[in-house]
Amino acid sequence: MGRFASTLAMVLVLAGLAGYIYFVDNKRPADQAEVKEKAFGEVSSDDIEEVRIALADGEAARLTKSEGTWKLVDPTAADADSAEIGSITSSLSSLDIERVVDEKAGDLAQYGLGPPRIDVSFKVKGQSADRRILFGDKTTTGGDLYAKLSDSPRVFLVSSYLESTFRKDPFSLRDKTILKIDRSKVDGFTASSGTTVLEFTKTGSDWRLVKPIAARADFGAVEGAIERLATANMQGITVDESSDLKPYGLDKPGTTMTVRSGSSSATLTLGRTENAVVFAKDASRPMVFTVAPTLREDVVKDVGEFRRKDVFDFRSFTASRVEFTRGADVVAFERTKTKDKDGKDVDGWTDAKGAAADAMKVEELLTKVSGLRASSFEATAPAALKTPVVSIAAQFDGRRETVTIGRAGTDAFAARQDEPGAAKLDTAALDEALKALDALK
Repeated sequence: MGRFASTLAMVLVLAGLAGYIYFVDNKRPADQAEVKEKAFGEVSSDDIEEVRIALADGEAARLTKSEGTWKLVDPTAADADSAEIGSITSSLSSLDIERVVDEKAGDLAQYGLGPPRIDVSFKVKGQSADRRILFGDKTTTGGDLYAKLSDSPRVFLVSSYLESTFRKDPFSLRDKTILKIDRSKVDGFTASSGTTVLEFTKTGSDWRLVKPIAARADFGAVEGAIERLATANMQGITVDESSDLKPYGLDKPGTTMTVRSGSSSATLTLGRTENAVVFAKDASRPMVFTVAPTLREDVVKDVGEFRRKDVFDFRSFTASRVEFTRGADVVAFERTKTKDKDGKDVDGWTDAKGAAADAMKVEELLTKVSGLRASSFEATAPAALKTPVVSIAAQFDGRRETVTIGRAGTDAFAARQDEPGAAKLDTAALDEALKALDALK
């Protein structure tokens, strides 16, 4: 019992101590919270105009800002990666000293600071002197990083995540975008690889296929391909300038992609693959660089991937008149304006004889019909379309479209008047649409 009583007493003492600490910490005024020292005092990231980073095991890089735009100036001239330099300047302005470990360090090598692994200096607008910080090794726990200012003997700790922020070589700091594309002005796109040749044009917000066939294009698919090009990055720079493109397979590139914006264009060519990357070139620049091999397959796809899958362009809320022809029978519905019990205008529907039709059933029919989609495409129209089960003509937004639908065994196909070949349909969806039509007889 003596041992139990002693243990119990210790538990109670510890519990009391923990409670006291909790009470004191919670009662401590907010203005008494620990305030960490800023390594560079009050510095605004917006006022930083030059940054230099030197790595012990790599090339040094220098960047300058002019009229709000960052440029890499050494070891080569290039646009800077805005996200990378933004992270660096923000980290410099807010860099906290976690703890001072040595007020007057003599042996810097023990901290990985003699010489430093990362040397960062920067200039602030209106100040002639550089600010400079040196980074060394991580602590044994890996949670902090040894650092010191160049003009002070103090060695202190900073958060270890800053190593990845500042450990940047020149390539990491440059803009790695492969093509400069103004998405808001794009009105044309071509891509060719092997025997595949694709060409698209944009009018307003609509994309159309021009090659290999004339057809409606899927807006999302085309925009997605252009977005892939616009956001793709270099994996590395092979040579800054080369007059001989043959070693890279770029003298006769296997793939060419061009994005047009009015009279201007941006063209990317892809050459041979080596070590899981593909040699590439922007036609407007002399350098040869590498890109991920997936870029080719992400952009240059089968034409069917780019065709619009919606069989109809009209929607139930845009249609003004729809005609259904089944053999010798023609069923038509026309949108009209009627008055409700409160005298307000509401949409209504009449049949071919001018009699009022059930508006809810007509809307249901048009929703099912306009929702028909292609699961795949046939290059040539099947013979079944010569004896269609139904032909549908819709008027909407000042336009008219006609679609013929036929069956071949368990398959169903639809052909548009303005497109080659035929779309293969989901027969269940077609059956539902025909049932909705029969319900209005």
